[in-house]
Amino acid sequence: MSEHLLNAALTAAAHGWHVFPLRPGTKRPALHGEATCTGTGPCAGGHRKWEQRATTDVDRIRATWSHAPYNVGIATGPSGLLVVDLDMPKSQDKGNSSADTPNGVTTFTALCERTGHAVPGTVRTRTASGGQHLYFTAPPGIRLANTAGTIAPLVDTRAWGGYVVAAGSTTPAGRYEAVGGSVAAPVPAWLLSILKPAPKPSQAPSVAATAQSRRYADTALASETRNVAGAQRGQREATLFAAARALGRFVAWGDLPRSVVEAALQQAGEATGLPASQCRSTLRSALNWSIAHNSQRRTAA
Repeated sequence: MSEHLLNAALTAAAHGWHVFPLRPGTKRPALHGEATCTGTGPCAGGHRKWEQRATTDVDRIRATWSHAPYNVGIATGPSGLLVVDLDMPKSQDKGNSSADTPNGVTTFTALCERTGHAVPGTVRTRTASGGQHLYFTAPPGIRLANTAGTIAPLVDTRAWGGYVVAAGSTTPAGRYEAVGGSVAAPVPAWLLSILKPAPKPSQAPSVAATAQSRRYADTALASETRNVAGAQRGQREATLFAAARALGRFVAWGDLPRSVVEAALQQAGEATGLPASQCRSTLRSALNWSIAHNSQRRTAA
């Protein structure tokens, strides 16, 4: 066990951040994957990934880090964090310099200036590559996801589904070190506006359109019912089947209740002399097919 790595895990947990072990000297999770899961212990109820197993429990942390000098991962989503990752440019070819390429810190600083805001003061960690992690508390009720280059080049974010390497961890590239701030600030409003998921467009039709479509559906129901009732011998079942296929789309779109369509066509079919059981079987088959193939409303030609 490495005492400083245990302390790094405990320090993160003291902030309320959920930690899990990374393989010694790396940034990769040390927990087993789903393919090798034995379904025992923490996974007795089903495989639990690193995000689900990350914890703030001091006893669990001490027990875990007593086995090996694990690096420390912080699961950002469960921790209520959004971490902005300001990365360093990578050389296109081995040995080439990237000195002329702006790094993530420079790019983010310029972005803040363009939006008229100061660079936020918050918890900062210098990464092994020389970049920075800025820690922010995510607002409740909004599930933020990871991003890559959405904000600006070399400016990524980690939230739900992501993690960062905690200060105190060490890789062959260097050590992660806390370089400022003791309390994570809330995500700035201007930054949140960039990251917040766009609202899904409403699929509900307007009141006028809904009323119009239902009038059209009622007219179609009356017409198809008359067709079935007037069908001649030899055409009765085919007419019933076609009527149910035609009306099933209105059931799929919510314009007509299925029970109403079934009752009207069942009565019309029986009135032509078809057996009740034959009507029910034909209606069930035709309506099921039509509903399954008309899940999205189409504009009538």
